Amino acid sequence: MAAPSSTRAGTVRMSADERRTAVIRAAVAEFAKGGFNGTSTATIAGLVGVSQPYLFRLFDDKKALFLATVEYGFQRVEQTFSTVTEGLQGHEAIHAMAHAYQDLLDEDSDLLRIQLQAYVAAHDPELKPHIRKFWDSLDSLVRGITGSDPEVMTTFFARGMLCNVIAAIDLPRERYFGDFLSEDGRLVECEICEAARQIGPGGTAAGSTAAPEDPVTPGATD
Repeated sequence: MAAPSSTRAGTVRMSADERRTAVIRAAVAEFAKGGFNGTSTATIAGLVGVSQPYLFRLFDDKKALFLATVEYGFQRVEQTFSTVTEGLQGHEAIHAMAHAYQDLLDEDSDLLRIQLQAYVAAHDPELKPHIRKFWDSLDSLVRGITGSDPEVMTTFFARGMLCNVIAAIDLPRERYFGDFLSEDGRLVECEICEAARQIGPGGTAAGSTAAPEDPVTPGATD
């Protein structure tokens, strides 16, 4: 679900933690559109129904608020990957994450834009190490779940970045993933999904003795 762009407090009394969460959700949408330099903290405060001085009681400064929104975006990806790979490893885990990541891009455009804005903002030496830490956390999670070698991981993340470009400028997915996707970008054929549906009591897919060699990475299916 996309982070709401407006979360007014109104007359409802909220705790500091609840207000902090509301601010982050509103800030995600605003920073996703305007980036770090083009976004007003006064606008964000107004969307949530708090004063700007109160906003800076919750967050030390604009950079702290921006980093909180970037962390929110990365954590959503991490939480999704952890959920969809429960009980999986290796190729099957990579495949599940590929499907899930494409779904996230389809469902929440702010999630993509806040990620792209983070890379732009990383030119700031005060922001860069924090943004890198968020990336390193995601990278470590994926490597830990899959246990895959560096070459497979490079392909996985590289294709994920290609999916970001496709989603950001609305490229036709079939240009890059035509073997798997129809013209509208939906799944046409997925050998691993089909094998999973045919798994028998013994844990072996009917008619299959081994998993395909090439890993499915973000955007290759769904």
